Amino acid sequence: MNDVSAAPPWVLLRGLTRERRHWGTFPQTFAAALPATQVITLDLPGNGALHREPSPWHVEAMARHCRRQLQGLGVPPPYRVLAMSLGAMVATCWAASHPEEISAAVLINTSMRPFSPFHHRLRPRNYASLLWLMLTHPSDRDSEQAILRLTSGAPQRHAGVLDAWTAYRRERLVTRANALRQLWAAARWCAPRGCPAVPLLLLTSTADGLVDMRCSQQLAQHWQCDIATHPWAGHDLPLDDGPWVAEQVRGWLAHSPP
Repeated sequence: MNDVSAAPPWVLLRGLTRERRHWGTFPQTFAAALPATQVITLDLPGNGALHREPSPWHVEAMARHCRRQLQGLGVPPPYRVLAMSLGAMVATCWAASHPEEISAAVLINTSMRPFSPFHHRLRPRNYASLLWLMLTHPSDRDSEQAILRLTSGAPQRHAGVLDAWTAYRRERLVTRANALRQLWAAARWCAPRGCPAVPLLLLTSTADGLVDMRCSQQLAQHWQCDIATHPWAGHDLPLDDGPWVAEQVRGWLAHSPP
């Protein structure tokens, strides 16, 4: 996974309150599908190894932070970016402001103003669960179990995931203040109406219970970019079917190499 090739490295970004360990085995699956590809996973400020940092109020600041992280690692652009949810907003912002740094982007189950209404960007049936998570004090395991139900189309398939996620929460708790900052940034950020000047692939899930798949479809329609739809996975598509994600990206690169 750490072999450096002539091709731009892939940078992986997670979503709201999630950290790079939440990718699970997906980075290895992805690297196996794209031999000799360097895969770099980053945390957004306030999450994971950066959980003691305040999360920015704005997506633009998150994108700047990712750029600084890569500079600190000594990895120069250009990059390819695979990102989901809030991370996909960060990737889009980055591609729009610095297209020379992004040679390709894959956006998974994201939603953005001004293309989709709020009730599509966050399905109303989840409001009660999210308020329960934000305003009460459930146990670490109960919190992660609720998140797994919200984000997976088949939580029963993922033996051991709940234990791992519970351990991550106990080791690197995302504060309530940082969760609210990230939610505010995601709710307020407005994507460019024109497609960023980089090759884009959108991946979405029919059974996404958190974000309506029409959000990705609207983006694809407005930006005239490629899109592929998974038949049963939930919001966390790389968790539910990582090999499918990797194969979609592999095939896209083979037919339209950015």
